[in-house]
Amino acid sequence: MRLEDMGAIDCDMHPVVPNVKALVPFLSPHWQASVADRGIPGFDSISYPPNAPLSARPEWREAGGAVPSGVAGYQNAILDRWKLRYAIGNCLYGVHLVMSDDMAVAFATAVNKWMAATWLDADPRMRASIVIPVQDPERAVDEIDRCAQDPRFVQILVPAMADAPLGRRQFWPIYQAAVRHGLTLGIHAGSSYKHPVTPVGWPSYYVEDYASQAVGFQGQVASLICEGVFNKFPELRVVLLESGVSWFTPFLWRLTKFRRGTRSEIPWVDRPPIEIARDHFHLTTLPFDAPADPDVVMQIATHLQADAMLLFASDYPHWQFDGDAILPAGLDRSDLSAIAVANAFKAYPRLQETVQ
Repeated sequence: MRLEDMGAIDCDMHPVVPNVKALVPFLSPHWQASVADRGIPGFDSISYPPNAPLSARPEWREAGGAVPSGVAGYQNAILDRWKLRYAIGNCLYGVHLVMSDDMAVAFATAVNKWMAATWLDADPRMRASIVIPVQDPERAVDEIDRCAQDPRFVQILVPAMADAPLGRRQFWPIYQAAVRHGLTLGIHAGSSYKHPVTPVGWPSYYVEDYASQAVGFQGQVASLICEGVFNKFPELRVVLLESGVSWFTPFLWRLTKFRRGTRSEIPWVDRPPIEIARDHFHLTTLPFDAPADPDVVMQIATHLQADAMLLFASDYPHWQFDGDAILPAGLDRSDLSAIAVANAFKAYPRLQETVQ
């Protein structure tokens, strides 16, 4: 069966805020004045430099080479092209970069209002993640409660590398709100850049930064499991977005092995971590960080249990595939409907509410 015939669900695409002026109408008068008076240029993250080839495929760029920033481009390139049922927009605007908690709260709210007005209202197939000021968990919960009244918001979005490991108790109110509203926690590649993106310090090149994101994801998976988040919130679902996939199973083998000798310090982790992970995590298909050899892909997918763990994602407008090769060769054809559709309904309970 072709992707176009499945009614697939795209679990990771990226609405782009074109500039700070686009957010100004969604800010309070105080913050509108602050943007003007202080000359705030915006909070675009260097996680995806606009001119880097990875940030947008050449044929998707707008005139002058700009990264596409409108829903029409997405409709033409992905939504209509593959006849998608839903697409979840993960806006990577750098609210998590802001040093002022008050400003972060204001811009998170503006981004979510902008998302609803310019993307969700523009196409009934669009869904979205709630951008939160992760710097201030208490007020992040307020924003979650506000956005959750709109069923088109299906996920809470946080960066893979922020100020602290996500399992820490300070973030638990966010997870409580997620469970209360049936929202999924989405952890996306990206950093607040308040700490080095590698364990050994700051890298010299962008390629090091991007490849090292996998290390950040490993730390977050371990933190959520070892801190007991899933004991406290057994209904919490987590999606790793743009994390890559080849590291996931080997890392959990390692974590499971070493837990055997250290279980006395985390007695609440009463099952092998790999079992906990399989009950609570999903991963998106792109970037599928493996050789092009279909046999290798098949082996990785088997270890991962891709039929239950993987979610289809276009990663629009990022350049993660060529032409129509949106899924890697080597995936079992019998697994494709689960990857394209069924797993998304498991990972995102709120999608069930909006099925026509």
